Amino acid sequence: MYGIIDCDNCYVSCERVFRPDLNGKPVVVLSNNDGCVVARSNEAKAMGIKAGMPYFQLAEQFPNQKIAVFSSNYELYGELTGRVVSIIRQEAPAYFRYSIDECFVYLDGMENVNLKQWGEDLHKKIKQYVGMPVSIGLAPNKTLAKMASHFAKKYQGYRHCCVIDSDEKRIKALKLYPIDDVWGIGRRYAAKLQALGIHTAYDFAQHHKDWVRLTFNNINIVRTWQELNGEDVVPNEELAKKKSICTSRSFNGMIGDIETLRTHVSNYAARCAEKLRMQNTVASIVGVFLNTNAFREDLPQYWNFLETRLITPTSSTIIITKVANETLGKIYRQGYQYKKAGVIVMGIGADSPIQQDLFDINAEQFQKMKRLDKVVDRINRMHGSETIVLGSQQYTQKNGKGKADVFANAIKHDFKSPSPTTRWSDVIKLNKKK
Repeated sequence: MYGIIDCDNCYVSCERVFRPDLNGKPVVVLSNNDGCVVARSNEAKAMGIKAGMPYFQLAEQFPNQKIAVFSSNYELYGELTGRVVSIIRQEAPAYFRYSIDECFVYLDGMENVNLKQWGEDLHKKIKQYVGMPVSIGLAPNKTLAKMASHFAKKYQGYRHCCVIDSDEKRIKALKLYPIDDVWGIGRRYAAKLQALGIHTAYDFAQHHKDWVRLTFNNINIVRTWQELNGEDVVPNEELAKKKSICTSRSFNGMIGDIETLRTHVSNYAARCAEKLRMQNTVASIVGVFLNTNAFREDLPQYWNFLETRLITPTSSTIIITKVANETLGKIYRQGYQYKKAGVIVMGIGADSPIQQDLFDINAEQFQKMKRLDKVVDRINRMHGSETIVLGSQQYTQKNGKGKADVFANAIKHDFKSPSPTTRWSDVIKLNKKK
């Protein structure tokens, strides 16, 4: 049996952990640069607030409505969801973290355990210890487990844990599940299936395997069909394998000078390097892309992407940031107003062993860089992210007095909440009553 633990409305739930006064009230979390809505509470969904709605439209479409608005606080979200995973690690024989708000568990050796009760107890423990509500789905394969977690979240009668452990339950679930919600069926394939008259998971599962193979010619779609029919065929290693890591942002406004662009690219590159180290991997290719605002037809348009191959694969912040900035310099063109940039690291592999090039002048510095990153990561975990950054990551802006103000990053987050679990400056203080 497999299970998946899914944090309900993850970003909103994280914000509510230290703001219990917001329980039962509409809450939204905005994307980077406070651009649009990326997370909504159930109350906000009931009001009609859509995912992706631009922030400026909230006041226009919902006047006189009290809506709590937060900027994305990934430092807080990562720390709290990490606590959820630590509890899962204690309660499950094996686990795999699939995303920031989802974790698969493998329940081998628990044949004599009442899994429904196990799931309900796990929900209670996570809610009590962390304050985060979760939905748990249990089934013979990962696709059906994802489906079960959807029902656990949607219907209160499941008490936060739904188990699909028989053909009868599987068929009943398939008939109720829209085809565009099935894990592994993207928008493009969902539209094609609907055009063919297939609207539920059951409709899809009823077709012959040969028809699926000939119609789509896609191994992942075939595997999804097999799992809907009760087989266990999605390899565990394919879930864990990341072919690339990308960090990108749309800017707050538009940028024309390369120095400011370098600051953004340096931050993105540093974040990619940090992600590589978190999963004990290295990258052999660094790519950078840059584009203008396609919606500003009155301005000249430009888009470009270039990748640079590293002689020795690395996860070093210094090296990846240096290469990213050199690559940016090759694709940058004056005379354009840029709206978005990003860094992509590819050719990802394990960080040990690493085959170093005999003629790489940086090879002898490899261990030194590795020790430096380890120390910086430890300090940033203890005192908050970006406590220590590279000089190139600092955003400099002239103030009204002709002097330069320096900021750790250039991302707009006017509604960002504190991070009381990761920053000493944000620790909650209690006032003693007299």
